[in-house]
Amino acid sequence: MSASSAHARAASAPGTHSHQSHSAVVNRLKRAAGHLQKIIAMIEDGRECPEVAQQMHAVVRALDNAKAVFIHDHVDHCLEQAVGPANREQRATISQFKEITKYL
Repeated sequence: MSASSAHARAASAPGTHSHQSHSAVVNRLKRAAGHLQKIIAMIEDGRECPEVAQQMHAVVRALDNAKAVFIHDHVDHCLEQAVGPANREQRATISQFKEITKYL
């Protein structure tokens, strides 16, 4: 079965929509969740505010990165599959959309 037909089959079955990057995104989110638990403990332990804020910033960045991977993967697979064969102008619009999603 080709990758695109496997994706189409997975996308059509409820609860089975998956991309190759999803396991990596889940791993990033699990690490961020563990890190967040450590930040909660830092606050409860009375750690210095700048230190806690630095760690919060790190978790936010990790979440932002996971979100970007997730969204870009969706654009690369689902959007392009939905559009199908496209002319040069349509491809340019898709490329611009991919580029602008970097700012999400």
